[in-house]
Amino acid sequence: MITVINKTILDKLAAAEASSGAKVHESGELPVSAIVFSPELLESCASNVCGHYNTSWTCPPNSGTLEGQKALINKYTNAFVFTTRHILEDSFDYEGMTIGKDLHTLLTLELKTMLGGGVPVYGAGSCPICRDKEGNIHCAFPNPCPTPDKRIGSIEAAGINVTLLSKSAGVTYNNGPNTVTYFSMILY
Repeated sequence: MITVINKTILDKLAAAEASSGAKVHESGELPVSAIVFSPELLESCASNVCGHYNTSWTCPPNSGTLEGQKALINKYTNAFVFTTRHILEDSFDYEGMTIGKDLHTLLTLELKTMLGGGVPVYGAGSCPICRDKEGNIHCAFPNPCPTPDKRIGSIEAAGINVTLLSKSAGVTYNNGPNTVTYFSMILY
């Protein structure tokens, strides 16, 4: 396990917390070589359970092949993973899950902005940058991405097994009943 977390990331993460209002629950790091890729994740994307299949540049099939994702990620040495944990009224609290995801996404966006365009950042779900007039996430796809340097990839759409990623990074995947935990990852 890596013993020194990149200080720049930690400093920027603290600033992003202050700016976004979201709070990091846990964080950890791992060598990129410890990331487990799962072709089954990309295969399950084709069933379009989340509604983003073939509607976003950061989701399959437009996010690239598993081999392409591996090659991109393996250009880096380390990965920094952070989570946010959100308390729910009960396990069916969809509104609480949505609010938690929005807070996590805001934190991830703030961090991506602070780190700059050259740092690959992956979040929970499809890229949240582009929005329609009502403020809903709406990728420019099939038109060209207007902000490719700001784009946030999806951990799952990269074929990364988040359960195993959490174990390798030393962070908790399931934080107990009536909670939801969201993950983001930075490569360096």
